[in-house]
Amino acid sequence: MSQVDPPMEKSQNSNDILLRSRRFRTEREQDWKTLEQLLKRAEGGRLRNLSDEEILLLPRVYRSALSALSVARTTSLDHELVEYLEALCSRAYFYIYGARTSLADKLGRFFATDWSHAVMSLWRETVASALFMALGVLAAFILVSHDPDWYYSIMPGDLAGMRTPAASTESLEATLYDSGNGGLAVFASSLFTHNAQIAIFAFALGFAFCLPTILLMTYNGAIIGAFLALYASRGLGFELGGWLLIHGVTELFAIILAGAAGIRIGWSLVFAGDLPRLQSMTLAGRVSGQVVAGVVVMLLIAGLLEGFGRQLITDDLVRYGIAAFSGLLWLFYFYRRLPASQEQVAKR
Repeated sequence: MSQVDPPMEKSQNSNDILLRSRRFRTEREQDWKTLEQLLKRAEGGRLRNLSDEEILLLPRVYRSALSALSVARTTSLDHELVEYLEALCSRAYFYIYGARTSLADKLGRFFATDWSHAVMSLWRETVASALFMALGVLAAFILVSHDPDWYYSIMPGDLAGMRTPAASTESLEATLYDSGNGGLAVFASSLFTHNAQIAIFAFALGFAFCLPTILLMTYNGAIIGAFLALYASRGLGFELGGWLLIHGVTELFAIILAGAAGIRIGWSLVFAGDLPRLQSMTLAGRVSGQVVAGVVVMLLIAGLLEGFGRQLITDDLVRYGIAAFSGLLWLFYFYRRLPASQEQVAKR
């Protein structure tokens, strides 16, 4: 009685699989090579070099490779062949059916819809952020108006410089119309740096249950309020308003939006709703991230207005006109549509 030796049987099965794989590859390999060449040219940004026939050929050879992969899996062909076909089909699928937007397309969509939708979805947090800043302005204005010594406690030394209650009215007025490279330029640079830092920290610290963000927004408002109280006490409130608002409408709006983004992060942590806490924060982070990306753009625009417009334009009414125009422009840009929900923005 003869019996087949198991090692010999295993070797024979391996040879059969190898033989079938070679025959299978020989019959269909040309389509795979064609698909690989087309993908290599298309993925390299040379889609325009493909002829109409080649563009029509691409989905056909993809379906051929997909069919070959199905047969290879079913008939248990060699593992390397299956891996090769899986990788090839995956590349073809993502190219044919996946989104292929260029950087210019993504930027266009961001400025056309994504940014404004994200801001609209945070309208409640934006109102809250603005109210906290306004509260700081009002509180500091009242304190400094009644006791000028409060100015030194509220205003950071690097921002105050020589602009203190001890300065003369003439020197304070001169700083509002100094178009040279003197103290005004230094103060403007310090103020912009300070506000940019406030915006960054207001967003970044939002995860700590909103509290640092709320304190930052209130304190930033207090600095403005103290500054207004000082100049108003010298009869320069109107002039200071034009000096601040020509760039401040854009810059302060950016800070308010950064604060709103931070509040959304903290709020999603405290009140996750029906979602798991981590998922709620992830969803809020996507929306807030879009808002803060736009805040960077707003700060750059404010920097240009601060560095050029405010230095070159010294007429108070023109300053107020530019401030009003920029404010209306931002309001129209962000709120011309109905508010979008957080889920709708995150899906975009």
